Amino acid sequence: MFHIMVVEDDANTRKLMCTVLKQGGYEPVPAKDGLEALDILDKKYIDLIVLDIMLPGMNGYELTRTIRDSGSELPVLMVTAREAKADKITGFTSGTDDYMVKPVDEDELLLRIAALLRRSKIVSEHRLTVGKTVLDYDSFTVTRDGKSMELPNKEFMLIYKLLSYKDKIFTRRQLIDELWDMETESDERTVDVHINRLREKFRDNEDFEIITVRGLGYKAVEK
Repeated sequence: MFHIMVVEDDANTRKLMCTVLKQGGYEPVPAKDGLEALDILDKKYIDLIVLDIMLPGMNGYELTRTIRDSGSELPVLMVTAREAKADKITGFTSGTDDYMVKPVDEDELLLRIAALLRRSKIVSEHRLTVGKTVLDYDSFTVTRDGKSMELPNKEFMLIYKLLSYKDKIFTRRQLIDELWDMETESDERTVDVHINRLREKFRDNEDFEIITVRGLGYKAVEK
């Protein structure tokens, strides 16, 4: 499930947008302002941000610039009551990927999010292709050269996450929090066990491999 952060200071609007996202099949992550959003981003991987411009303290433009200055290409969708051309120009020059004016049509919001996820190579169809290898999120299968292998839930989620962000390093703690839930009693060795199982199953795969980054964690690289 893709995690969509909603940065909105109005509690009712934030709750409504989170409900829409939940109904659309996404996992909403609420934040009341820019500082809380940055704090969450330090602790949890987010697939896309929906944010208002008028925020207390750090506005939406400043938050987007901060995210871009960090080197992140995380998709950002600005949703605001400001509809002047100058506001849109400021939004795009600050680094947003898309811009919607309130009141927002719920169906259009979901369609734009799906388009942004596709452009960021996190396919909304839940299929990920790496070389000749195809990962099907709906069936938890990995197919190559006509041969399919169904993986256990956690193994599939782990390899799908790593390959969705090729060359990106994930710490064991980040993977535990993302895939096993932050309340889990599993420790970081659980990740090592699952990584070893995946390496064994895909040791002959010619499209990708999982690399250990000593002292940090793991990343998937395309061969």
